[in-house]
Amino acid sequence: MSNDLPRPDILALGEGAANREEGAWPDRVLAGITRPELHRFAAAGAPRARALVLAGGGYTKLMYDKEGSEVALWLAAAGIEAHLLVHRLPGQPDGAGGAWPAEIALQDGLAALGHLAELPPLPLFILGLSSGGHLAGVLACHAPEAAGALIGYAPLNANHRDHKVPAGKPDYPPAQKQAFYDAWPVGLAAHPEAVPRIPLFLAYALGDRSVPVQHALRLVETAAEAGLDVDAHVFGRAPHGFALRDRAGSHAVWSDLALGWMDRRLEAGAS
Repeated sequence: MSNDLPRPDILALGEGAANREEGAWPDRVLAGITRPELHRFAAAGAPRARALVLAGGGYTKLMYDKEGSEVALWLAAAGIEAHLLVHRLPGQPDGAGGAWPAEIALQDGLAALGHLAELPPLPLFILGLSSGGHLAGVLACHAPEAAGALIGYAPLNANHRDHKVPAGKPDYPPAQKQAFYDAWPVGLAAHPEAVPRIPLFLAYALGDRSVPVQHALRLVETAAEAGLDVDAHVFGRAPHGFALRDRAGSHAVWSDLALGWMDRRLEAGAS
């Protein structure tokens, strides 16, 4: 990873003051998000694909560098034009004395997809880590033409109040955040509107206590029954939040596996 501060092109997707990161590169976070933005990281050379990148942070903040800009830079180096979405957060202050509604992140994600659809055509991937992976799964349900979605250690469905793992765990505050999880339990067959029909790549940690592997296993079970296209990788010693930084284990290869999977998707689309 370069020590140089990345300087993406920033496009505002709505009204409001420009967002300001907290902390210093490479550990900046975003909280108190004032407007939706797309941060564009140009590909090295002519782009061969485009990606919408979604950082995690539990829908209470965005891990801007660890799960956002670093991922976008990695993709850009591989010839994939990366657009990092800075989205508003359910239940967080809206700047007008209220709070953003439950589906505000989805609203911002759909605006991002709409903007990307207006650009010169390129195959589109959606990539998200942690809570950003949940949003990636939701957006995958709204992007049937996408080349695929890549989801890492994401709380896809076992935060739903009726399907929790472990059973009996409390709801997540604020109420709007829990409501979003309840509305979009990604991958549960009982909620077909929340089952992505595009190819998926999953990367999970077997011993993750923050996001139990059941989130992925439930989606895999649904995919097997429905004949969907899912590549699922579960790493035995990976920690939660491994992203691109933690290389001390077999999960170090997930990024290479992901690039290979995207290459194959692009080859299949070109044939």
